Amino acid sequence: MANSILITGGSASGKSRFAVSHFHSCDYVLYLKAGSDLDNDIKQRIDFETEKQGVQWDIMRFDAKNPAELVGDHKFVIFDSLSSFTAIVMNEICGAEEITDAMKKDVEKAVIERIQALRSKVDDNFGSLIIITLETGFSVAPVDKHLAAFREILGRVNQRIANTSDEVYFSASGIQFKIK
Repeated sequence: MANSILITGGSASGKSRFAVSHFHSCDYVLYLKAGSDLDNDIKQRIDFETEKQGVQWDIMRFDAKNPAELVGDHKFVIFDSLSSFTAIVMNEICGAEEITDAMKKDVEKAVIERIQALRSKVDDNFGSLIIITLETGFSVAPVDKHLAAFREILGRVNQRIANTSDEVYFSASGIQFKIK
C-alpha cells in the first residue's frame, strides 16, 4: 500500500515547503497544483532541491480533471491542495446557485472519490502521496452562504482524508507537528 500523508495548517504556514523537503531527494516526483499557478517561493525551492540532488520533478497545474489521470507512472506525488481542489469541484457542481444540502453531499462525495482514485493510482505505482490542505478549524465562521458551505464541505473532506491517511501533520509558523 502507498504511504499517504496529509499536511494541514493555515495559509503560508509551511505546508508546501514541508512537502517539498519530504521528497527532496526522490526522483521523478509529480507536483500537482490545483487551480492557481505554483508560488514562486515553492518553484524556487523545487528548482534548488532538484538541482542539488540531481533529480527530476514534473510540475503540473490542473483544474477540474480527475487528478488520478495525471499521475502516469510517477511514484511520488504532492497534491497541492485539497482545499483548492474542493473549491474547483464545488464550482463545477454548484456554480453560482444556492447550495443545498444535497449539493454539499455531492461535492463531498465527488472530492472523496477522486482523492481515493488518486491514492489507488499512486498505490498501483508502489509510491507515496502527500496531500496538502487548509485547516478550517481555526477560521472565523463566514457570513457569506457560499463561503460557509465551502468551509463545511472542506471540514468534512479534511476529516475523511485525515482519518484514512497513514500520517497527518499540522503546520504552524513553519513548524510541523505529527498528529497521527
